[in-house]
Amino acid sequence: QVQLVESGGGLVQPGGSLRLSCATSGIIFRGTHMGWYRQAPGKERELVASITPGGTTNYADCVKGRFTISRDNAKNTVDLQMNSLKPEDTAVYYCVAGRLSITTWAYWGQGTQVTVSS
Repeated sequence: QVQLVESGGGLVQPGGSLRLSCATSGIIFRGTHMGWYRQAPGKERELVASITPGGTTNYADCVKGRFTISRDNAKNTVDLQMNSLKPEDTAVYYCVAGRLSITTWAYWGQGTQVTVSS
């Protein structure tokens, strides 16, 4: 059974930082493409960042230079370091695993809320 469990969400002031973590089980993590999506109220889901098994990263233009995705193949975890947070970063963030196509992923976590507000 595949499980993706996110942690680290919460309330932060604009300009602050948060680090999200996703603990995985049931997948061959070192060979799996991982990513983070987010969905804000009334908006479509968007892929924020992804990282290949080899460590190649990609970011949405709106988070480039502020967010960093990383993976630890020994711990089977993928993190998202978020700096210089803006109110528009407020969303539910989802860990995803196993990229099937440009827009399709095999597995999703339950999500963690990130709220950026003063």
